[in-house]
Amino acid sequence: MYAEEDYLMLSGIQHFAFCARQWAMIHIEQQWAENYRTTAGELMHKKAHDGGSFEKRGNLLIVRGMRISSHQLGLSGQCDVVEFHQDENGVSLFGYDGTWTPVPVEYKHGIPKENNADELQLCAQAICLEEMLQTDILSGYLYYGERRHRSYVEFTDSLRNEVKKAVKEMHELFQRGYTPNVRPSKQCRACSLKDLCVPKLQKGMKVRAYIEQSIKAND
Repeated sequence: MYAEEDYLMLSGIQHFAFCARQWAMIHIEQQWAENYRTTAGELMHKKAHDGGSFEKRGNLLIVRGMRISSHQLGLSGQCDVVEFHQDENGVSLFGYDGTWTPVPVEYKHGIPKENNADELQLCAQAICLEEMLQTDILSGYLYYGERRHRSYVEFTDSLRNEVKKAVKEMHELFQRGYTPNVRPSKQCRACSLKDLCVPKLQKGMKVRAYIEQSIKAND
């Protein structure tokens, strides 16, 4: 269990899954830079949150911009959309008759990623909602702007364990204030922080190796 003052941003798990160094530069060093991808993604999230907080459509209740948190994970954040489907096995909601099953929906610009960063973020949202509402959430959806349709995500034990492992590492790095080095890869080209990170320097000689080489050269 984490104290509220130690909570990390839930959205950071997506950065961490993409690149631990990127996550640390944003969330520990407080560095940020915009590019087309980040700007387009921000506009899509604003659109998802527009239109009011609650919308009722028959047996469906749509909640936008819902604040969530988890003592277990030590995370807090905001869901783009949580759909509550009327279900006899669901939970009670204040001001609404019947019982409802929550289903988180996360909006993303572009297309599905090669890694499972988006799935981890969505699963972390589900774990927060489960803790807050005292219920079980089996699945959710990722909506990708370029494809204009939803991708179904099942919250398996494997995915949940990966979330918990990543969050534990995030807390450890944050407490140490440590920004890890990484091996440069093709995904660096899509990173908005590439000019601040300078990934090519990660391939360079380590300081210790440089000093040892210089000493040997002068012997």
